[in-house]
Amino acid sequence: MARVKGGNIHKNRRKKVLKLSKGYFGSKHKLYKTAKEQVMHSLKYAYRDRKQNKRDMRKLWITRINAACRMNDISYSKFISGLNKAGVEINRKMLSEVAIDDPKAFTNLVNVAKAGLEGKTVKQEVKAETKKVETKVETKKEDKKSAVKETKEDLSKLTVTELKKLAKEKNIEGYTTMKKAELLEALK
Repeated sequence: MARVKGGNIHKNRRKKVLKLSKGYFGSKHKLYKTAKEQVMHSLKYAYRDRKQNKRDMRKLWITRINAACRMNDISYSKFISGLNKAGVEINRKMLSEVAIDDPKAFTNLVNVAKAGLEGKTVKQEVKAETKKVETKVETKKEDKKSAVKETKEDLSKLTVTELKKLAKEKNIEGYTTMKKAELLEALK
C-alpha cells in the first residue's frame, strides 16, 4: 500500500486545537498534546457550567423573591402557591425584577397571591375592570371633552393585553403588533 501522509489535514487539526487553547498557562497553549487535553477538559467544563449557570440564576431569583416576600409578611412558598391558585402566570426572573425595581407592584402581587390562597382568581377581577371602563365610556358620551380625558386616564391604567381586547372589540386593524402608546392612540 502507498504511504499516507497527514499533510494539511493533520496540520489544520492541530492548528484548530492550538487556537482553542490560546491564553492557557504554560505548555497548555504551546504543545499539542497538553493543549488537546486541556481543550477537551475546558469544553466539558463549559458544557457543564452552561447548565449550572441556569441553576445558579434560578437560586438567585428565588432568594430575591423570598427577601421581598418576607418584607410583605408572606413566605416564598405561600406566595408562589397563591399566585398559581390565582391564575397568575409569571416566571421567577420577572418576579425578581419586579421585586427589585418596583416594590409597590410587588406588594400588589403579594395581595393577589393572598387573595389566591383564599380562593379568589385574578381573571375575574380583570374582566370586571374592563367592563367598568366600557360602561364609563358609554355613559359619558354627552360631555365629549370630559369623556376623552377620563377614557385616557382609564385606558392608561389598563395593561397591553386588556387594551388589545378592547381594540379587538372595536375592530381596529393591526392591534396585535401595536405597542401600548399606539393602542391608546387607536382607541381614542
